[in-house]
Amino acid sequence: MASHLLVVDQGTTSTRSILFNAAARRIAIAQTEFTQHYPAPGRVEHDPEEIWRDVVATAREAIATSGVPVASIAAIGITNQRETAVVWDRATGVPIHRAIVWQDRRGTPQCQQLRADGAEDMIRERTGLIVDPYFSATKIAWLLDHVPGARARVERGELAFGTIDSFLLWRLTGGRSHATDATNASRTMLFDIHRQCWDEELCRLLRVPMALLPEVHDNAHGFGTTMPDLFGRAIPVAGMAGDQHAALFGQACVDKGMAKSTYGTGCFMLLNTGDTAVASRHRLLTTPAYRLGGRTTYALEGSIFIAGAAIKWLRDGLGVITHASQTDDLATQVPDSHGVYMVPAFVGMGAPYWEPDARGAIFGLTLGATAAHLARAALESVAYQTMDLTQAMVADGGGQPAKLRVDGGMAANDWLCRFLANMIGVPVERPADLETTARGAAFFAGLATGVWSGLGDIRALWAREHCFDPAMSADERAPLVAGWRDAVRRTLG
Repeated sequence: MASHLLVVDQGTTSTRSILFNAAARRIAIAQTEFTQHYPAPGRVEHDPEEIWRDVVATAREAIATSGVPVASIAAIGITNQRETAVVWDRATGVPIHRAIVWQDRRGTPQCQQLRADGAEDMIRERTGLIVDPYFSATKIAWLLDHVPGARARVERGELAFGTIDSFLLWRLTGGRSHATDATNASRTMLFDIHRQCWDEELCRLLRVPMALLPEVHDNAHGFGTTMPDLFGRAIPVAGMAGDQHAALFGQACVDKGMAKSTYGTGCFMLLNTGDTAVASRHRLLTTPAYRLGGRTTYALEGSIFIAGAAIKWLRDGLGVITHASQTDDLATQVPDSHGVYMVPAFVGMGAPYWEPDARGAIFGLTLGATAAHLARAALESVAYQTMDLTQAMVADGGGQPAKLRVDGGMAANDWLCRFLANMIGVPVERPADLETTARGAAFFAGLATGVWSGLGDIRALWAREHCFDPAMSADERAPLVAGWRDAVRRTLG
């Protein structure tokens, strides 16, 4: 029986292909970075053709280096950068323009108009999202308005839209499958997360013809099969999910009240809320966590714009450190932060503040402050921001997670994990394999093809490398939190 899973992990700066075995262990990986295009201030684009070439090349390399025969690959799973929009020609598969990336802000005027027209509450109620150019809908409208003849071509049925997962599926299947999954669909600002379908009124409001849109399926589903000449035989594509949803599933957070937080350039925290779509009153997002067997599990999501990027700034911007790993040692060299607080609002503040015009600040500097204090303040800021998200989730009725499972590059930092546990007051669990996003896509593909039989198998395959228990009293925590709150208040002005 075929029991290996090939995962395409298509991210914002690189494309990776990873082969997993039936124990969900990585046995081969291939990765390549691709070009970032910045055609104007606030605009970010990717070349879909370059991404496609990288997907094929890394997948072939991973298969070749693994030594696993293609016949033993049960299925392909895809996980991807969310919200990035591609529109292509149905006959040729050729994009009509470079992909507009999730970071792109060219949809701001349309979002401002939507808010001025009083549409924000309706959009929030149906989609669980804040009106923002971050999401795909305004990117699609821009493409149709600015590529000559695009709207006329839609009317003739010549064009298709997809997020990166959908575009890759189209190419992998030779144009036979135009589909996506519920998690990626939910990030477009066009999808009713309660009825689990494209919303005709939202499409009219945002000027996106429904004829462009892909079919929406469960995360574990037979999306189609690859062209035989790509990898030596036709392989089913059986799992798809946006990257943060895949990470939640890869962390086996499949029960209500479980939470994960991914620490990379920024941070994304998701709390499983079961079959209830909790409406946030504190500017978090309500999102499908995943959909299996037609049944949707929901989550609250909070986004932190700057986490690991603050450490990168200390290294590249200030030269305070030469390697990110030094922050662990520096933080342990001093007993506290010496009253120094960093609010890393370099690109604004994310949830629960959503203040795009805020800028980074450091407070409490004295002549006694050292590089170690700055490094510690940067790490502390990540924990404080996570604490803000956790408290917002509790206030929204999502409940306090019993534990927080962490992943991403910063999760390897022991000092950060200990301080994080102290700030949120619950144990922090670090998995044996930090490659949780790709594992989540593998789990979905494996469930669809019988490699694993159900959520019980997914729970059993998760393994903990270390648990960091809270060791700080409420009296010790209170002045630290008060200092953070004061720093944020000053930053927001």
